[in-house]
Amino acid sequence: MSAGPPDAPSGVRAADPVADDAAADAAAAPVPDPLRGQTLAESRRRTSVKWLAYPPDVLPLWVAEMDTRLAAPIAEAVHEAIDLGDTGYATVEPYARALAEFAGRRWDWQVPDERIALVPDVMRGIVEVLKLITSPDDAVVVNSPVYPPFYAFTEHLGLRVVEAPLGAGRRIDFDALAAAFTAARAGGHRAAYLLSSPHNPTGTVHTAAELARVAALAGEHGVRVVADEIHAPLVPPGTGARHVPYLTVPGAERGFALLSASKAWNLAGLKAAVAVAGEESAGELALIPEEVAAGASHLGVIAHVAALRHGGPWLDALLAGLDGNRRLLGRLLAERLPGVEYHVPDGTFLAWLDCRELGLGDDPAAVFLERGRVALASGIPFGTGGAGHARLNFATSPEVLTEAVDRMAAALPQPGGRP
Repeated sequence: MSAGPPDAPSGVRAADPVADDAAADAAAAPVPDPLRGQTLAESRRRTSVKWLAYPPDVLPLWVAEMDTRLAAPIAEAVHEAIDLGDTGYATVEPYARALAEFAGRRWDWQVPDERIALVPDVMRGIVEVLKLITSPDDAVVVNSPVYPPFYAFTEHLGLRVVEAPLGAGRRIDFDALAAAFTAARAGGHRAAYLLSSPHNPTGTVHTAAELARVAALAGEHGVRVVADEIHAPLVPPGTGARHVPYLTVPGAERGFALLSASKAWNLAGLKAAVAVAGEESAGELALIPEEVAAGASHLGVIAHVAALRHGGPWLDALLAGLDGNRRLLGRLLAERLPGVEYHVPDGTFLAWLDCRELGLGDDPAAVFLERGRVALASGIPFGTGGAGHARLNFATSPEVLTEAVDRMAAALPQPGGRP
């Protein structure tokens, strides 16, 4: 499925207008920290699931929505579309071109426009790709603990989940991965590997060497890799980590990647995403039914394109704020909940908290909700390695983050953060 217009060169380097956009962004005035721009009272006026799932006395730090206002270029683009009545069906070309430019600037990746397909969102895109490369009773390998929909959507397709738990340092355990690939392929079944990159919930950012090893191992076992890269833009500078697109490593030619601007710019309600095929997978990607693209929102594409083309300064300000928050969380936990093991994540805005020393049982999130009125994501649905853990979304103001940890500490049976 071609993504470029008739006069666009394949491989997309920068069309002049887009290059001008990037230059204008670089010259723009600094953007203030987006995480400090909205009060808790203002956030509570929202009607998304984050704010309606729990009573108003609960601090919601569970689902992956950020407490930010829209970046100005995105709001302007959506308002202009509404004023024009531009609310029809979406097309892939603007998204493909904007993504190619963004990926070129941020990751030195020249995304080939002829290998891009528009999909409604990342998980629906993953489902469509899995339909292409697996059949019922085949297997999908995941690195547990991992994003719960990986389990739910896989099982809904009639596929088996085979876990390859993360190893030391919350990194890929290649012995476990090889064993999982062998198990997944047993009996001649086809198999896919859903790679969360950066990893949700741990925030691990896979290195180029690790991803090349994944590609080599997958090739050896005949496993197809599908990389969920929705958190790709959310790696703050100065961490020593850098997002590496899976399709750029040697041996990834038979793989796929799913990307979206939704997480980095808080656009979950404006649905759009793209599936990108490796060089040897383009023919399969073209088999995705044409009606799948119709599930993407035209306003979503407009918003995502504005984010990718003009939202760079806002994203940089957000990354600085997230960097401050992830370190603030570490200090707060060390002072007030020393029984919680927390490793500062290299990417995402999610913290994976090991609460097993607190003595709160398999579901500490339930205790923090009941006693502290703080909503975290329970670790149990994340699969093996999730019991005794909770996931915290720190994409909020430092004040809310501080209050949340105070409430969590107060929820323990004894003061001082110890059971």
